[in-house]
Amino acid sequence: MVGAVLTQNTAWKNVEQAIANLREAGVLDPRALFSVSSQVLEELIRPAGFYRVKAARLRSLVEYILDRYGGEVELMAREPGWLLRKELLSIHGIGEETADSILLYALDKPFFVVDTYTRRILTRQGVIKGREPYSEIQRLFMESLPADVELYKEYHALLVELGKRYCKTRSPLCLECPLYLEVGCG
Repeated sequence: MVGAVLTQNTAWKNVEQAIANLREAGVLDPRALFSVSSQVLEELIRPAGFYRVKAARLRSLVEYILDRYGGEVELMAREPGWLLRKELLSIHGIGEETADSILLYALDKPFFVVDTYTRRILTRQGVIKGREPYSEIQRLFMESLPADVELYKEYHALLVELGKRYCKTRSPLCLECPLYLEVGCG
């Protein structure tokens, strides 16, 4: 869950450093994370960028987990996905992508994550125009694929890898892309 908040507007390698800092400080569980001072938390997550904003968002998320589920993520995971999504989206600073990342990766709920890579790839392939709302893009996947957590994780991971390696923002490597022979490049 921490990674889903920290990855907002930053590279994953920076998130990994911030998570390593939190782990080393022994504050990765909800109670410990809530008990650490704002200044210490900000310093620990500084590598992830926007550390003041992200510290506040983490605090809001942790407060919700403590208040609603007594800090027990396992208890939280027993709730239906639709309810958790509604609750997560009500937390300041938690948007659709972050909520769905938490649902899929931390709570094993079948919600497909739509990120920048997904949008870019689908736009370049002509599947979408690029301005469609998150929910419309997510629906494309969730109506076309079985509601399978592991499938969603793998599919999303493959899109991220394809985006990082070939479908780059600038200078895409279309001719090297494994999709090129199937669908070309937009």
